[in-house]
Amino acid sequence: MTALRQSVAVVGAGDFIGAAIVRRFAAEGFAVHAGRRNGDKLAPLLGGSITGRSLDARQSEDVAAFLDEAEAIAPLALVVFNVGANVQFPLVETTDRVFRKVWEMACFAGFVTVREAVRIMTPRGAGKVFVTGATAGLRGNPGYAAFAAAKAGLRAVAQSAARELWPQGIHVAHLVIDAGVDTEWVRARVTERIGAEALAAQPDLLMPPEAVADAYFALYNQPRAAWTFEQEIRPFGETW
Repeated sequence: MTALRQSVAVVGAGDFIGAAIVRRFAAEGFAVHAGRRNGDKLAPLLGGSITGRSLDARQSEDVAAFLDEAEAIAPLALVVFNVGANVQFPLVETTDRVFRKVWEMACFAGFVTVREAVRIMTPRGAGKVFVTGATAGLRGNPGYAAFAAAKAGLRAVAQSAARELWPQGIHVAHLVIDAGVDTEWVRARVTERIGAEALAAQPDLLMPPEAVADAYFALYNQPRAAWTFEQEIRPFGETW
């Protein structure tokens, strides 16, 4: 089956990492169905082999319908879960509402996406489901209790799913981004911390979104005899 006869669904097709993933797979000939909370912001991406709409990844019925739409375009080869929900609050300022919302977005929505993807893929014994993780999923740093709990939970969901589904021909993988990705929000925070001149002097300090998309495409092309479950990517100068 060629890429032209397959589809990719991206849950969490935001302006940076998500958009880069959409563009990367579309450039390789896949039909790509993109979803994000504010569907109007997808306008710059849509056209050609790229479709998309608003999507609430916390709603099981909406996720199931979204993936069915991708499957109707072409057999679903890959689902990427890329919802962010990165927040920072001191522990005593982390409200019940914040903790629950971050967990719903970054963990529960990931569980729903994986579950609904494999409902489609398992009967034919083929398909890939990749989830975007973060350093917080491996260690909880000060101020990140909600985000770390959610990302650690997402990692556990992916690990459990991989152990269950790999023998059935479904490649589940977890990509850990151990770096600041070059987005407007991250760039502003890093500039505030170290200054614009210091950032300009270290052009590889922040990870380009396109590098994440390239990592996902490399994962997609792994042979069944050498699948990766967890891959960590970081700039060469990152301390770890």
